[in-house]
Amino acid sequence: MIKREGTPQREGSPWTGVWAVVMKEMADHLSSVRMRLLEGLILLVAIGTVYAAIGTLRTTVSEDPFLFLRLFTVSRSEDRDLSFVAFLGFLIPLAGIALGFDAINGEHNRHTLSRVLSQPIYRDALLLGKFLAGLFTIAITMLALWLLVTGLGIFRLGVIPSGEEVSRGLLFLLATVAYAGIWLVLAMCFSVVFRQPATSALAAISVWLFFAVFWGIVADILIAIVRPAQVPGEDLVAVQWRIALARLSPNTLYGEMLAAFLNPNVRFLSPVLITQLEGAIRAPLPLSQSLLLVWPQLTGLISAVLLVFAVTYMYFQRQEVRA
Repeated sequence: MIKREGTPQREGSPWTGVWAVVMKEMADHLSSVRMRLLEGLILLVAIGTVYAAIGTLRTTVSEDPFLFLRLFTVSRSEDRDLSFVAFLGFLIPLAGIALGFDAINGEHNRHTLSRVLSQPIYRDALLLGKFLAGLFTIAITMLALWLLVTGLGIFRLGVIPSGEEVSRGLLFLLATVAYAGIWLVLAMCFSVVFRQPATSALAAISVWLFFAVFWGIVADILIAIVRPAQVPGEDLVAVQWRIALARLSPNTLYGEMLAAFLNPNVRFLSPVLITQLEGAIRAPLPLSQSLLLVWPQLTGLISAVLLVFAVTYMYFQRQEVRA
């Protein structure tokens, strides 16, 4: 093979060392203090909310065909906002940000990045390995938590989950890991852009708070600017605009996926009317139809993860590495 002058030639695959990075980073994550604190917090929330849900669901053991799914969505009959998935939607972004905010700039500050890249490990493998390690860590934590909730349900309710309930629970895990992935890769992106871990953590938390709290307000302002005049027939168009803008937020996509996977009675989705329409149609959808219902949301969330990762990769490839 002729070597072009001025063009660096790599020996071996550009992904050489990916799994070495994954195993090393996973060991660091699983033994770190920050991850143990997050795991303890999520565990306490899971036990508290699930025990409250079990107390409510004991009266409907023989009536509800999807009893185990309601363990994730019910806390008390008079207050559904304290459910397990409600707390999970708040804690999962924090876990993703905590695992990724110092992925690259931490290596810079410890002066270890140039040493790592001097080994047969390329930038491609380093970045992908750190991302996969964080994603696998969250996936393992969520799988253990899901098994714990299922075990508590079997022990306290005395019933066994059906095959469809297990399948819906696994899809719920997939959606949660994809939701965590967007915040993990976003935190890694900021860790490449900013050299200070505190700055990258603050930037990632600011983006999360923007979508969680302020995006709905911004969407209403944009709708008012685009369609200021309200004439008969335009209300439906404004609602469609609001739905489209709301779905630019990962929080909305995740909420819609949970609504379809954990409640088979949901036949169509709307950010405003999900809770009102849960009991409107009692015939449950098959699992395949529920998956088709939120397939655009799931693929959109995964595409967002890949897009942000591609941006992070390109920026990291152009970044100068100093000893």
